[in-house]
Amino acid sequence: MERKRVIIMGAAGRDFHNFNTYYREREEYQVVAFTATQIPDIEGRTYPAVLTGPLYPKGIPIYPEEQLSDLIRRHQVDEVVFSYSDVSHNYVMHRGSLVLANGADYRLMGGRHTMIPSSKPVISVCAVRTGCGKSQTTRRVSDILQEAGKRVVVIRHPMPYGNLQEQVWQRFATYKDLDLHKCTIEEREEYEPHLDRGIVVYAGVDYGEILRRAEEEADIIVWDGGNNDLPFYVPTLHIVVADPHRAGHELSYYPGEANLRMAHVVIINKVDTADYGNVRQVQENVQKVNPGAVVIEANSPVILEDTEIIRGKRVLVVEDGPTLTHGEMTFGAGVVAARRFGAEEIVDPRPYVTRSIAETFQKYPHIGPLLPAMGYGEKQMRDLQETINAVECDLVVIATPIDLRKLLQINKPSVRVRYELEELSKPGLAEIIQERVLS
Repeated sequence: MERKRVIIMGAAGRDFHNFNTYYREREEYQVVAFTATQIPDIEGRTYPAVLTGPLYPKGIPIYPEEQLSDLIRRHQVDEVVFSYSDVSHNYVMHRGSLVLANGADYRLMGGRHTMIPSSKPVISVCAVRTGCGKSQTTRRVSDILQEAGKRVVVIRHPMPYGNLQEQVWQRFATYKDLDLHKCTIEEREEYEPHLDRGIVVYAGVDYGEILRRAEEEADIIVWDGGNNDLPFYVPTLHIVVADPHRAGHELSYYPGEANLRMAHVVIINKVDTADYGNVRQVQENVQKVNPGAVVIEANSPVILEDTEIIRGKRVLVVEDGPTLTHGEMTFGAGVVAARRFGAEEIVDPRPYVTRSIAETFQKYPHIGPLLPAMGYGEKQMRDLQETINAVECDLVVIATPIDLRKLLQINKPSVRVRYELEELSKPGLAEIIQERVLS
């Protein structure tokens, strides 16, 4: 039998999962390559034999997505599988048009072939875009479950940016584990808030193996999604967060619209800082495509260490990296705090950026006078630190999910901004989880 030749387009996450759950053991397919984009410096590696299985004893090479056309022709590829997230519907079909023009079929994969069932209840927290507020929602869900006396294990969407052979599965119970696994800023931002609650976090590459290990120590599993991707596990309760600052995106981004249509619960977050007309638009769009979903409106209040320190200062605002980059937001909690608490000026960091941080601004010119906390590796973390320290300002406003001062040596005064979920609607998450998961 001639094997169908396949390329999987990805960004070091969904692509590997689609391979593991569908292609790895199917003799009728031959995956000849992965392509990589969106995350810096993840191409040029090999998906290793320890993960590929016996059909691929040498592993599978990972190329930059820019080489896709050449790869299709060179390998006479039959099928290309689009396997990353938080891109517009137009973007998805532009890539599809490129694939079709080179003679291959174009595929998107759904949950039937890629969601793994669990023996334990699974609450999934996903979103329609990056930066909607999944993290504070996941923390809220975890708090509810812990208050109910349940053993909670969080499984986080993959971020395998290092040595893939060492990241087949990872278990994080303490900050020492973060150092052991050489976690990036992006990883620490997602793991540390759970560790602070005494919750074990699993992540890695092989989410079948990860699930088996997590089930051994959990009463309930919380899927902590990344970008606006679909869950990797069959959810008992599927919670999806929407952002009225980007009203309309819930119906125009992939696979966020699919998440919205699947949701049992939709949280319209950031109501306290959004225009009412935009909130109403999101409400109408939810009603149009998923009228059976429970809708919860919520605030995302900012919490400062010192509410007076910003007043009258020239401040550099450092925001969550993915939210500003492929999430396409032009402000976050740091800007909200700076404006609310009386900053004299938000200082533009662009004249001071260096190396990989300058490249980020070139790739995402919409960012404007804010600094994304890019930290996908040690080199980028050094570039971020150098940029922060070069900016001429009175104060650094750190609005990232973790305290960057623990990882970077900042040479000027700073203040941290945090944000939580404040539900406004009834029934709220506690009542819904009690009824649909705990009872």
